[in-house]
Amino acid sequence: MGRRQKKRSPEQRDGLLLLNKPSGPTSTDCLNDIKHQLKQFKIGHGGTLDPLAQGVLLVLLGHATKLAPYLTGGTKTYRGTFRLGMTTDTLDIQGEVVKESEVTATVEDVEREILYWKELTEQEVPAYSAAKHKGKPLYALAREGKETPVKIKPIVISHVEVLDVRIPEAEFRVSCSAGTYIRSLVHSLGLRMGCGAVLTSLYREGSEPFKLDDAHDLSDVLENPDSFSDKVIPLKDTLPHWPRYQLPEPLSGLVKNGAWLPVNNEPGEMLAGTLGDQALLLDQDGEPIALVEAKLQDDTPKWAILRGLWNQD
Repeated sequence: MGRRQKKRSPEQRDGLLLLNKPSGPTSTDCLNDIKHQLKQFKIGHGGTLDPLAQGVLLVLLGHATKLAPYLTGGTKTYRGTFRLGMTTDTLDIQGEVVKESEVTATVEDVEREILYWKELTEQEVPAYSAAKHKGKPLYALAREGKETPVKIKPIVISHVEVLDVRIPEAEFRVSCSAGTYIRSLVHSLGLRMGCGAVLTSLYREGSEPFKLDDAHDLSDVLENPDSFSDKVIPLKDTLPHWPRYQLPEPLSGLVKNGAWLPVNNEPGEMLAGTLGDQALLLDQDGEPIALVEAKLQDDTPKWAILRGLWNQD
């Protein structure tokens, strides 16, 4: 026998909620509030924010949870502050103090080390993080007092900006690849300066292509359930940076049967593209039916189905 499908809540929405996560609760805490108070039982998020952090959190609702891999990989932009002269076990101000040191650095020293982040190509994953080892989050191992394995991950820092330095405090802005730990950037700076440093605040200003200006406060979302639907970006608009093609009935029917459609090599025409391009296909009513990517099939460029969206029961 197959798995029994859970009954869908009449209140369940399909789409993307841009949440301005507050500092304090975990990302999961925020989702649980929305899940239970607004009956959004099929819910997920793209790009975890630490409890200390606030700002843009992509909340995926209903069928939009299928899009998670395609919404989480974009560049993230953060504005944050750190304090020199301190090291904690979590690498931020909320952790237990491990060491305190005198700060002898100049403003120029701090500015230089912040800008050096752009030269980094990898970083150590914090022991207190959701990264897993043998299926268990590192933070769980750390809280149990067990040794956590050292994990190194590649990163790309595309922009770094010094906003203010008032020793022992400093403020910065950084744009980076998905999954970059800003706590680790600050910690590495503290190691290079020989005095330690901890993250004291963090705002995610953007999760490409979405901006903080378009995000909704958690309190507003929860306290105004009647306007919740108006805050949800429809499923068809959740990938605004992808080209979209609306197909007539015969072609949409083929896609629903798993067919790969030929890539049109005429720019601006329907199904136009080049190898490696990704696109969203809509049916004749404008409803999403598939995410596709231009690939070779028998030496012919075709739109390969990455994720079918038509089976929405």
